[in-house]
Amino acid sequence: MLRVGVTGGIGSGKSTVARRLGELGAVVIDADQVAREIMEPGEPVLDEVRKRFGDSVIRPDGSLDRAALAAIVFPDPAALAALDAMTGPAIGRRVALRRSAVSPGTVSVFDMPLLVERGLWVHEHVALVVETAPETRVRRLVEQRGLDEQDARHRIAAQASDAERRAACDVVLANDGTPEELTAAVDLLWRDRLVPWNHNLVQGRHSRRPDRSAVVAPRPDWGARGGRLVARVAHALREISAVTEVEHIGSTAVPNLPAKDVLDLQVGVRDLAVADSPAFEAALRHAGLLRFDHLTADTPRPSGADPAQWEKRVWGSTDPAGVAHIHVRRTGSPGWRLALLFRDWLIHEPAARQGYASEKHRLLTLDDRTSVYAEAKEPWFAEALPRAERWAVETSWTPR
Repeated sequence: MLRVGVTGGIGSGKSTVARRLGELGAVVIDADQVAREIMEPGEPVLDEVRKRFGDSVIRPDGSLDRAALAAIVFPDPAALAALDAMTGPAIGRRVALRRSAVSPGTVSVFDMPLLVERGLWVHEHVALVVETAPETRVRRLVEQRGLDEQDARHRIAAQASDAERRAACDVVLANDGTPEELTAAVDLLWRDRLVPWNHNLVQGRHSRRPDRSAVVAPRPDWGARGGRLVARVAHALREISAVTEVEHIGSTAVPNLPAKDVLDLQVGVRDLAVADSPAFEAALRHAGLLRFDHLTADTPRPSGADPAQWEKRVWGSTDPAGVAHIHVRRTGSPGWRLALLFRDWLIHEPAARQGYASEKHRLLTLDDRTSVYAEAKEPWFAEALPRAERWAVETSWTPR
């Protein structure tokens, strides 16, 4: 089951997007609806709210006066944080219960205004933000919802900024045009990414990169995408005590370096046997990652090194729009250390980075097939390893 988080500032149109995903076949869980349910008379959370904010937020019939509560919390960050602390856990429990009842193979959409503010995006396979200019949002709130302009601005200011949402989300849908344009964008996303991704999860299929022209010019989003994947993998493995760290490695972790459009992550573990445990595999599968059973070791470096020291396990992504490989290595092993050394050396040594880029370009002009290119790089690695090791000594480098 593919999990999709949909968010956006108040008045952005996120509920319109979620509703359209529901029309296309997804099961939508609306956090605002759940939040209303947990505030109904007789619910424990409503009693907590009464105690914290007073009887003025309760109507004569015992129901919540939402306007009165909003007037208290939105201008006051401390009051809003207190309300979130009361409602957040209750909403989370109810949402989790409803998601557990969604039929396998169905796309599950979580429509959540505070997806970014509460860090809940790490639970989702893909996070989607609907983005609209602030002044447009203010106008919509005043004209369509009848809010006072100052109230509308308070509510917008109390939420995450566009930049914060964009940093946490994988897909940005602009909603400054017509409703028809927004619907068309949602339909395209559904057809080209969400449905194929869900199919890959159900069928147990990895996403694939092309065999030709796989190496591309440096992309400015590699760092942000790598950071989001690191956060998701770290969250998925949070209960596995043997995990020491999760890092973005490889060429996409090095700014201004051409690379295959593939994110490489390294998970360090105290004992590689943990990577073969059912709990480890289940955690990564829940994050949308599937194991490559045939990949069990790195090429020993230097040539002739003990192969037993270069074991690893590898998982791959299922996202048709984003290939990723998760390399699990024993912390302190030669392969674990080399992955970090080469990344840091290339980041901090412009001459080495430029030399590697030139070698990539040279090899691609000879044969741009990925399989051929990967093997052709081996002589460069053999020559570069002593230089990287000298740099490590000269700079007193150690793995983080």
